[in-house]
Amino acid sequence: MSNSSANNLDAFWMPFTANRQFKSNPRMLVDAKDMHYTNAEGQKILDGTAGLWCCNAGHGRPQIVEAVSKQIAKMDYAPAFQMGHPKAFELAARLSAMMPNGLDHVFFTNSGSESVDTALKIALAYHQARGEGSRTRLIGRERGYHGVGFGGISVGGIVTNRKHFGTLLAGVDHMPHTHLPEKNSFSRGIPEYGTELADELERIVTLHDASTIAAVIVEPVAGSTGVILPPKGYLERLRKICSKHGILLIFDEVITGFGRLGSAFATDYFGVQPDMITMAKGLTSGAIPMGAVVCSKDIYDTFMDAPENTIELFHGFTYSGHPVAAAAGLATLDIYKEEGLFERANALAPYWEDALHSLKDCPNVIDLRNLGLIGAIELESIPGKPTARAFEAFLKCYEKGVLIRTTGDIIALSPPLIAEKKHVDQIFDTIRTVLGEIA
Repeated sequence: MSNSSANNLDAFWMPFTANRQFKSNPRMLVDAKDMHYTNAEGQKILDGTAGLWCCNAGHGRPQIVEAVSKQIAKMDYAPAFQMGHPKAFELAARLSAMMPNGLDHVFFTNSGSESVDTALKIALAYHQARGEGSRTRLIGRERGYHGVGFGGISVGGIVTNRKHFGTLLAGVDHMPHTHLPEKNSFSRGIPEYGTELADELERIVTLHDASTIAAVIVEPVAGSTGVILPPKGYLERLRKICSKHGILLIFDEVITGFGRLGSAFATDYFGVQPDMITMAKGLTSGAIPMGAVVCSKDIYDTFMDAPENTIELFHGFTYSGHPVAAAAGLATLDIYKEEGLFERANALAPYWEDALHSLKDCPNVIDLRNLGLIGAIELESIPGKPTARAFEAFLKCYEKGVLIRTTGDIIALSPPLIAEKKHVDQIFDTIRTVLGEIA
């Protein structure tokens, strides 16, 4: 068989995948509708993860399909450099209207990773435009995930995403994560303990001086590392410290955006307003790759103070504000509004919480965490075999018709916002059965 054969799996180097393991026993999805995938064997697979945290409106929504089809037939592509097309401006206006007052300018990207690197570059250029070019240091957080660009893995704090790629960006420091199992295990919703961890930013300011620090970036809820929640008052304290020292605060809402917590964004849920928000995933419900950075009026106006007829920010992408992606985004926002999906997620969240915490007595469960329609089941690792127990659970759940996601020995869950109680029951009944079967 030649390498060009359609049946040969070798050509595709799969991302974040044990390629040899997968290709020895492939799990191929061939269809998707509403809450379910269908695999190559014809089995229905309940989507417990909204794809990869992204298909918030579910799969195969006719409204999105129609919008994409009409747009690609009318105009497949338009350049975004010194040119424009109506749908990008319309989508930017719609997104701006969803933001708290003062967060009102949108820069389009194609992914969460690009959104993060864009926000970091804007932060650096903003301080330079203000005459504070010494502010070059970027502060992330241990166990943070901010995509896979060099900026994102530099401010990120997941060791496996960092250790193979050299020294990364210079001038980056990290605050501690907020996972305190000795105090907060099996918390329901926002944990009580750990607010003081935000004060580590003051220590970093003392070490480096505020005049060298451009921005702090955090996920309001750290998703890909295994659902780590901010303690009560933590984000408020971070905001206060950043404001005190003239440091920009960036919320990475690639996961928490578009209803995942039962509100439009985490900034609404927590009542804390950053200077920039990064987003992607739910922006188009996963239908077409697209991301964005929303920044404050102050940041935008600072750039617009440049001389007339000059490019204010030397940054962008061939596909920034792509017309087909913009059409998908507009249709997705329509679905969220017309079907009240954010409110629906908020209403389902207590049932989700109870179902998740019903697993407390299952074998090897050492912690349970939840907020909105996000859940984490942390399992005790097999000595000498980290990740093995959770991965076995992943395979067995798939065999039983439920798609879960694992990170380390943590099962992470985030169903589409169209989920019903029967779907919640199936997800957790299946996980309970599987946890009883594995060692």
